[in-house]
Amino acid sequence: MDFSWIAQYAPLLLSGAWQTVALLVISVVCGFTLAIGLALAQVSSPRWLKLLARGYCGFFRGTPLLIQLWLLYYGVGSLLPMVPGLRGSFLWPVLREGFFFAAVSFTLNHAAYQAEILRGALLSVPKGELEAGRAFGMTPALLLRRIWLPRAIRTALPSITGEIVLQLKSTPLAFTVTVMDLYAVAYKVRQDTLLVYEPLLVVTVFYVCLTLILTRVFRHIEHQVPIRR
Repeated sequence: MDFSWIAQYAPLLLSGAWQTVALLVISVVCGFTLAIGLALAQVSSPRWLKLLARGYCGFFRGTPLLIQLWLLYYGVGSLLPMVPGLRGSFLWPVLREGFFFAAVSFTLNHAAYQAEILRGALLSVPKGELEAGRAFGMTPALLLRRIWLPRAIRTALPSITGEIVLQLKSTPLAFTVTVMDLYAVAYKVRQDTLLVYEPLLVVTVFYVCLTLILTRVFRHIEHQVPIRR
C-alpha cells in the first residue's frame, strides 16, 4: 500500500477533517436544542402543538437524510437567488455554500431523532419527583430546569450518545452537495492518484478514532455528572 500522498494532501485532509467536525458540532448542538422543544411539545403542550411536533418528527424520521439534503440544496437553494436583494446582502456568502444546507439538513434530521429519545425519557421520570418539586413551590420553568429535564437527559444519555455517533457517520453525505469534508478529500485523492483503498483507510481511521473519543467522553459524563436537584 502507498501512503506517500499523505504529506502532499495533509493541508487538505486537515481542512476536510475540520469541515466534518464542524458539521457534527453544529448539527448536534443546534439539533439537540431544537429536540428539547420538540420533546416538550409532545408531552406537555396543547393538542395542536403536539400534532405539529409529531408530524415534524414523523417526516424527518420517515424520509432518508440524503433526500432531505437534496431537497434543501437543489430545491430551496435554487430558489434563493430569486429573492430580491439577497445576492447583494451579507448573508449570500453563507447561503450560497453547500455547507450551510448540509448543516441545516443535518440539524433538522438530528433534532427529530433526539426529540423522540427525549420524549420517552421525559415520560419515564417518576411522577413522584415532579410532584415533590411542585410541593416545594417550584414554578413549571424551575421544575423543568432543576428536576425534569436533567433527570430525563441523564436517563437518555446512552441513547443520545448513540445518535451522535450515527450523526457522525452521516456527515459524508455532505460530499454530495459540494462540501469538502474528509470523505470529499479522499475522493479527490482517489481521482488524482488512482489509489482506492488507502484514502478510504485514512477516512476510516479518522471516524473510528473520533467515535471512540465521543464514546469515552459521554461515558465519563454519564458516570461523573450528578443530576441537579
